[in-house]
Amino acid sequence: MIDATVATRHIRLIVEYDGTELGGWQRQANAPTVQGHLEQALATLLQHEVTVAGASRTDAGVHALGQVASFRTSRPIPVHGVRRGLNSLLPPAIAVTDATEVGDDFHPRFSATGKRYRYLILARPDRSPRWARWAWHRPQPLDVDAMTAATAGFVGEHDFAALRAAGCTAHTTIRRIDRVALSRLADDPAVLAIDVEGNAFLRNMVRILAGTLVDVGEGRLTAAQIPEIIASRDRTRAGQTAPGHGLTLVTVRYDGRRPRPAVPPAPGV
Repeated sequence: MIDATVATRHIRLIVEYDGTELGGWQRQANAPTVQGHLEQALATLLQHEVTVAGASRTDAGVHALGQVASFRTSRPIPVHGVRRGLNSLLPPAIAVTDATEVGDDFHPRFSATGKRYRYLILARPDRSPRWARWAWHRPQPLDVDAMTAATAGFVGEHDFAALRAAGCTAHTTIRRIDRVALSRLADDPAVLAIDVEGNAFLRNMVRILAGTLVDVGEGRLTAAQIPEIIASRDRTRAGQTAPGHGLTLVTVRYDGRRPRPAVPPAPGV
């Protein structure tokens, strides 16, 4: 345990991982997870139990380039030693790319002011071993112009109840999306990237957004329906939930500008 007579340090980690073989971020008794591996490695390195907090509870199969986590310790190991020590103990699918000391009031999730996710779609008839772990394969043609037109309907502060999973426990479904953009990867134009930035996200919100855009691209929905779907607050009217392996948490933003508390609409509004 941490020695209470010694000042406790608070250390922030930037974590990258390939989520293919992981059960997601949050520790589980019956599956390997990012949080579980980090806590086990830290316990070995620091010789005391550690609880790690994370910025995003990514689902099974979801990847990260810039997941943010933090923990507390009294051990005097320098932060570069923490990073190197963790990378020697973590499995190949997980790596710590940065470690810094932060103030006691920092929290990876509650101090965050925004997040950026990227969803990849392989839009070509044939599958690709290169992209099998990172992109959702859609063999039929996609109307990218229609998908681009549909992105505008998601931008802004809305009640996104139509874009959340059934098991979501958020107290309010009001969120703000600042940007939804489509682009093709320069090194492989068959791969379509959907970049989504916002102040916070509901469970599976980005995956449902991506699935809805694919439904637009394949003609099952239209761009004009997106505002109606959001206004309905009805999950059954939105598109399919895209699989987890196409999603990557790219960055978490901490710019000191906390989002204002969302106020749910009054009954009947």
